[in-house]
Amino acid sequence: MARVAFYSPMKAPDSPVPSGDREMARNLMQAIAAQGDTVELASRLRIYDKTGDAQVQTTLRAEADAEGRRLIDDLPSDTALWVTYHNYYKAPDLLGPRFCKARNIPYVQLESTRATSRLTGRWAGFAQTAHKACDAAQVIFYHTANDLITLERERYGDQSLVELPPFLPRSDLPPASGCDGPMLTVGMMRHGDKLASYTLLAQTLSLLAGDWILDIAGDGPARPAVETLMAPFGSKVRFLGQCDRDALQKLYETASVLVWPGVNEAYGMIYLEAQASGLPVVAQDRPGVRDVLAPSDYPSVEAGPKSLAARLRSLLDNPALRLSQGAKARTHIAERHLMPAATDRFWQATRPLMEVRS
Repeated sequence: MARVAFYSPMKAPDSPVPSGDREMARNLMQAIAAQGDTVELASRLRIYDKTGDAQVQTTLRAEADAEGRRLIDDLPSDTALWVTYHNYYKAPDLLGPRFCKARNIPYVQLESTRATSRLTGRWAGFAQTAHKACDAAQVIFYHTANDLITLERERYGDQSLVELPPFLPRSDLPPASGCDGPMLTVGMMRHGDKLASYTLLAQTLSLLAGDWILDIAGDGPARPAVETLMAPFGSKVRFLGQCDRDALQKLYETASVLVWPGVNEAYGMIYLEAQASGLPVVAQDRPGVRDVLAPSDYPSVEAGPKSLAARLRSLLDNPALRLSQGAKARTHIAERHLMPAATDRFWQATRPLMEVRS
């Protein structure tokens, strides 16, 4: 069994601020440890430059330099592998490559992106560092076909690129929904892409004839804007606020359909959670999102809200279709997106690296 150092530059897995990024980091730590290996959070140092500020980058580099020296001195001597999650131009890994070089151990990355377009401009320095960190990795695990495009184009030497589909931190499926409750939306209320999805959702609902009810689970700084978008629908839209995991699971088990357009989602854990409970999904056919959805006829982005409303209406009018779509979704999750498969894929690619060093 191995001792693994895990690091997530943008947000530590034990951050109090919820997000899909934090959730995936937690899931990855659990999956890596599932065969009995020890996985320890190497550092909570946050390396994140949201706006492309040279002074911020300089300050973060100084903090990382001090932290890097500490880690080389303090981490256990039997640390055999370093794993970094989500290295990219706004949050480059300033610790892993240095530590692995000093300790002569393998370095791997999960869900990294290469943004050559950022090698000039406000993030140029951080982008270059993220690029070099990718070069230092013996293995990069990618979650979506969209991520693979640039990773393959910029692959360094004999580096291995290994698919690791997004997954749920469980080995079995939860109870199946009867698909006969209200529609369900699950989404943080933030400005930017999340609000864009809520805007598209409101446009879709305005075209949805007949009786319907939508429950919205989520909260955040853009809630007033979301409430304004949904005000025309009155009591048809119910705001549930932020829900914990158990409450969300009960919602999945009692809803009829999950609807979330998915504007610029990396992939979206909610799609995995809903499908595991047998909910059919209404989303747009977008890069990343399509990697986690069971095969079906999802509306194109170009088709806009009208096509989303049509798909919703067809599901709301046909209980048998909802159940059959939901059953296919459960099968898809069971075959591809549960933790045991992720654990196997990870260690098949990484144990040989440690054997070479031993």
